[in-house]
Amino acid sequence: MEHVSTGTLIIILVIMIVVSAYFSASETGMMTLNRYRLRHLSKQGNRAARRVEKLLQKPDRLIGLVLIGNNLVNILASALATIVGMRLYGDLGVAIATGVLTLLVLLFAEVLPKTFAALYPERIAFPSSFILAPLQKVMFPLVWLLNGITTLILRIFGIRTNVRISGALSQDELRTIVNESQSQISRRNQDMLISVLDLEKVTVDDIMVPRNEIVGIDVNDDWKSIMRQLTHSPHGRIVLYRSSLDDSIGMLRVREAYRLMTEKKEFNKENLLRAADEIYYVPEGTPLNVQLVKFQRNKEKVGIVVDEYGDIQGLVTVEDILEEIVGDFTTSMSPTLAEEVNPQSDGSVLIDGTANVRELNKAFNWSLPATEARTINGMLLEELEEIPEIGKRVRIGNYDIDILDVQENMIKQVRVTPIKSLQASVQNH
Repeated sequence: MEHVSTGTLIIILVIMIVVSAYFSASETGMMTLNRYRLRHLSKQGNRAARRVEKLLQKPDRLIGLVLIGNNLVNILASALATIVGMRLYGDLGVAIATGVLTLLVLLFAEVLPKTFAALYPERIAFPSSFILAPLQKVMFPLVWLLNGITTLILRIFGIRTNVRISGALSQDELRTIVNESQSQISRRNQDMLISVLDLEKVTVDDIMVPRNEIVGIDVNDDWKSIMRQLTHSPHGRIVLYRSSLDDSIGMLRVREAYRLMTEKKEFNKENLLRAADEIYYVPEGTPLNVQLVKFQRNKEKVGIVVDEYGDIQGLVTVEDILEEIVGDFTTSMSPTLAEEVNPQSDGSVLIDGTANVRELNKAFNWSLPATEARTINGMLLEELEEIPEIGKRVRIGNYDIDILDVQENMIKQVRVTPIKSLQASVQNH
């Protein structure tokens, strides 16, 4: 070093700081990459992404390589700075060189490159992989030795080193990612994705058409009545039964019935029964995500929900499940619910006791409890544990509920007033 000029040493020192900055930026860029975007680019054939992905498959080797390179360069830079300082200012120069080098390394070899790499990891990691990939092969013996010593020390302290961290996302993590992707995904698509994730929390019981609302045809009726019901049916499939819904015998496709009417001169009860499909039964409590797959596997579109005793509880369709994902196909409020609610000018809503709580929550963006009971009547009876008198007021969460009508041991009508609406009304006046 005695024969090397001070100017040359300063140039080498600057190069060492640049190399140190490279290693610092590479480490931060590699470690802060979006792994899912990296995987996506890799599958699309991006060579740099594939190279980076291969490097990250063994992060211990990558980190070992970067740290070895960074520390070697920093130690060499420190030695050079000491020599330059002594040549320029003697013993005082050593202290000056140490202080100046520390500041330069912190600023230009640590903070600035790492900050830039954290903000733009792909701009750093992808080009950096061209150097790190071959360098890893050249430095493999040293990296292997360093990692071996590190592993041995960790095992001495009882720390496991063969732990593999899964890159798979949990549902809650995926839900968080979807919620925070507003700039990339529209609000409607976000809602749809969240609805798909929430399917397992909702069962067929929550969305089924209740037993008392199932449209069916009693085959014991006279033929003219049956034909009239077929002609005026608003549904594509109708349950056929004898005398009682408990004695269901088939599921009739109305379109198939019309086809038989036109093709066969004699269309009677016998042909009608032959045209009916076998009923597909669904156990109550089945999560929607499971039932959607079962509908697909069995090539069914409608199922009759039964309890553990085989008693019919309701009817569920593929369309009902799809509406849980994409929303109602027609309007924001189902026709049935529209008949059961009557919004008032003061912000309250008159609601029939048979109205479905989940549908109300969706239609009005409420948060009434819908864990056990499915109807307003059931929810209130569960809350009060008795049949209330007309005029009684109940507060559930942020809602005041007035009982307006009670008949035959059932709550027939209530008035629901969100408390927030009351507060806003008071403030306005």
